[in-house]
Amino acid sequence: MGQGNEYVLEMLSICKAFPGVQALNNVSLKVRPASVHAVMGENGAGKSTLMKCLFGIYSRDSGEIIHNGKPVHYSGTLDAIHDRIAMIHQELHPEPHLSVMENIWLGRLPGKNFVVDFKKMEQDTRELLERLNVRLDPRAIVKTLSVSHIQSIEIVKAVSFNAEVIIMDEPTSSLTGEEVDHLFKLIGDLKAAGVSIIYISHKIDEIKRISDEVTIMRDGKTVGNWPINDISEDMIISKMVGRDLTDRFPPRNHTPGEVYMRVEGYSSIHDNSFQDVSFELRSGEVLGIGGLVGAQRTELIESIFGLRAVKAGRLYLEGREIKIHSPQGAMDNEVALLTEDRKGQGLFSVLSVAENIYIASYKKLSRFLGYINSAMCNTIAKRSIDQLNIKTPSLRTPINSLSGGNQQKTLIARWLETDPSILLLDEPTRGIDVGAKYEIYKIIENLAREGKCIIFISSEMPELIGMADRVLVMCEGRKTGELTGKDITEENILKLATKFMVK
Repeated sequence: MGQGNEYVLEMLSICKAFPGVQALNNVSLKVRPASVHAVMGENGAGKSTLMKCLFGIYSRDSGEIIHNGKPVHYSGTLDAIHDRIAMIHQELHPEPHLSVMENIWLGRLPGKNFVVDFKKMEQDTRELLERLNVRLDPRAIVKTLSVSHIQSIEIVKAVSFNAEVIIMDEPTSSLTGEEVDHLFKLIGDLKAAGVSIIYISHKIDEIKRISDEVTIMRDGKTVGNWPINDISEDMIISKMVGRDLTDRFPPRNHTPGEVYMRVEGYSSIHDNSFQDVSFELRSGEVLGIGGLVGAQRTELIESIFGLRAVKAGRLYLEGREIKIHSPQGAMDNEVALLTEDRKGQGLFSVLSVAENIYIASYKKLSRFLGYINSAMCNTIAKRSIDQLNIKTPSLRTPINSLSGGNQQKTLIARWLETDPSILLLDEPTRGIDVGAKYEIYKIIENLAREGKCIIFISSEMPELIGMADRVLVMCEGRKTGELTGKDITEENILKLATKFMVK
């Protein structure tokens, strides 16, 4: 870094527009050497667009980027990498069939005369891994590794470029608590080595834990920059959403009614999955399901939706036993599932917002010989967009161009159009900001008031406490208890969630 520079990186008055959208409007960001600088904002605030302008993925319309005191313009990602700036994307895309070391050095494999020097590559990789205290076998095949290990590989690769600024976009979205701790240790080591981290996250507790400064964005503009110790969690939220949130959760004005669904002795065909789970679900009730990673919560509700086979158990709706063997069977019985894997299993990424909304309702929208009533489709899509406040330039906007929160609301709209009696929600607020979370909480509350039955899986205990009428807790595939009223506390949930883990 140049001598006497207060900032290793400055982005000044950056503007970027796309057709119909001003994504960035005079945004500024200043990053100090050897620091962790958080960038926060609601989905759609412009955080990722700003980082893509920095990393050479997008070309900015106006503004200036200064690196080590010198103006720079990157025409592509290689320019940024050569100037010691690296980016670790939220969606990790390694080469799964290659080894750890091949993924790190891909595109610059050591050797000469088209012969790869595997011995040198392994030696160089071991030195990097040891320096960063990452315990991985350089020859391990990447497809056999966890998400946390793959993320570590990306960080090691960034360090191998001798990067002095590393951008991390939502790096903990798929990590367990222990894996998050390991990541934060790695970030601390990088900071001690003089590397600056630009850290994008929605998780305020993480930001408070590891950041030195935070820049908050809203609607494509910079709201401000603060030392992390000078801004409270409530201030962060109000700056992000542009208003005070006196409550994180909407008031509960619904009353559970009669038992609508009863599950008896549900057991997976796989012995290491859920076994002998029984519970009831009432009309107008929000039933939370808590537990740690590996508790088999997702597997349980996917079996109710017909995605997974069971070897034993019975399912009753309004006292009548039914058997669901497929998602279509679930839909025929007015059951809907919002999947945890929004991008992989929820969105049809090549389709528009409107098409993603009405795709589950094709049967009722079909006319003679299977032709679709396009006018009705557009009417349905527009109504859903208005009702759920989905922010999109048009009905025909590609779903991939929407923010995470608006993508999630689009998926909720899809299932609401099928008019379900039971809505299974698997981590419905994962990866979205506090403002979008509150809107989804309001949708859930409104559905409960209408008498819909809701199962709500969440790994965030405050969500379970704030939203659920009753919490069913699982550990290692088994139901360990149920909590209601004042007994729904973090301590009680955690006790039940670790019941079979305690020796």
